[in-house]
Amino acid sequence: FASHLLSHNKKYAAYAIYAFCRISDDAVDVADQKLNADLTTAFDETIIKYQIPEEYFAELKSGVNMDLNKKRYQNFTELFDYCYKVAGIVGLIMLKVFGNEDKTAEKYAVDLGIAMQLTNILRDIKEYYARGRIYLPLDEMQSYLVSEIDIRQETLNDSFRELMRFQIQRARQYYKTSSTGIKLIPRRRDRFVILAMKNIYSSILEKIEKNNYDVYKKRVHVNLLSKIVIILKILLKGEYL
Repeated sequence: FASHLLSHNKKYAAYAIYAFCRISDDAVDVADQKLNADLTTAFDETIIKYQIPEEYFAELKSGVNMDLNKKRYQNFTELFDYCYKVAGIVGLIMLKVFGNEDKTAEKYAVDLGIAMQLTNILRDIKEYYARGRIYLPLDEMQSYLVSEIDIRQETLNDSFRELMRFQIQRARQYYKTSSTGIKLIPRRRDRFVILAMKNIYSSILEKIEKNNYDVYKKRVHVNLLSKIVIILKILLKGEYL
């Protein structure tokens, strides 16, 4: 939704990058998933045009491959490494597309990627478990008295809610720190798009809270009307100016 606000060239680049990431991720679960020729061409053109370092994609590939071998994360240090490789690195890639030259923005771009990935993890606990994966740190689950059996049985109790509150607070902290970096993006239009991405995605956390932390019954999503309201709020506040 936010990408529609990008200039034509950057939108083209963003789509190529997103499609590459999406197909790479899906390939973990669908063995015969392949890049078609048109996407490969668009992706190659994007790398060349925006001078995106090859090592970024090596990191991304490493993160995606973790899903083939690693199904549990003992602590947040392990989870952070995964989130950095599959999402934080995407923030660095998009910095290149946005034409940012300020190195201090890189840390904040990673923070936004981490925040969004943590949001995915909380929203999709049920779907990930169906694929044999639990991304919630096991030591934190144990601390809040939530077991794998609880997740399998979709137990919604006070312990699970407390665990979710803790995880949401962490995700929000990453969203908060990422805001500093948005101000460093050189073009106003690009700042607006990043704010839209950040605010729309972070609203998923609010939806989870409003559903009393029930991420099992149905998958949380942000509807079109809510997205439009978020966009209007950004315009009224003028944070991107």
